[in-house]
Amino acid sequence: MDKTELLWAGTRHFLSLVGGSFPSLPLAGDTIHPNQPVTVLGVVISADLSLEKMLPTSAQPASTIFVVFKVKHIRRTLSKESAATLVRAFVTSPVDYCNVVFAGAPKTVTNKLQRVLNAAAPVVSGSRKLTAA
Repeated sequence: MDKTELLWAGTRHFLSLVGGSFPSLPLAGDTIHPNQPVTVLGVVISADLSLEKMLPTSAQPASTIFVVFKVKHIRRTLSKESAATLVRAFVTSPVDYCNVVFAGAPKTVTNKLQRVLNAAAPVVSGSRKLTAA
């Protein structure tokens, strides 16, 4: 029961009418109280089902960018294949995980993930970031 979570979901208007007082659910002699938000397989789901908060916890831009910079620091000591493997394991795979959630997502959401991938590309290729002249 300690792994069971309850989420009441609805439109923002409905949620404002309820005012955050959602009923609990009696189940098998226990009572499950609603959580806001809940995490399912590493994906954070909010009551209004807004995609802004639905990034998988392993693909949060801050944590993945941190990994990109760590790999960038040791890039000179790695072969291209080793760098690609590290980026694939710690950056690309978490970003791709549950990516179906983002089908039809607004650009504000997908741009965050795109920035992570754009930062990882020069690390794998060993090139420097191009700057405008």
